[in-house]
Amino acid sequence: QVQLVQSGGGLVQAGGSLRLSCAASGRTFSTYSMGWFRQVPGKEREFVAVVSRSGDSTYYTDSVKGRFTISRDNANNTVYLQMNNLRPEDTAVYFCAASVLSRIIETMDRQGYYQYWGQGTQVTVSS
Repeated sequence: QVQLVQSGGGLVQAGGSLRLSCAASGRTFSTYSMGWFRQVPGKEREFVAVVSRSGDSTYYTDSVKGRFTISRDNANNTVYLQMNNLRPEDTAVYFCAASVLSRIIETMDRQGYYQYWGQGTQVTVSS
């Protein structure tokens, strides 16, 4: 029902910033909660952030609170992840994901709650 296309990854020095974008196709973007996950080789995919359908509620994993901001622009079918003060441990492949579930945002931290996934984009933070 929806295709998610990501952009904005790259290489940045520690302390720098990047903004990831995830553009969605379809007519029902505003019906999905949108999340960001990240994954490094040998580890399971890790929850990063989620934003509610309207954009009025957000939730973050502890390690990115105060540094990352998730937002969405429903008029343009796009969700963003603004990443500031990046650290080497933020290095990972980042994935956006869409969920049709109606759940409290603070519980939306599991891969299985999301039905549609972007292709992933590499973020590398050098020390």
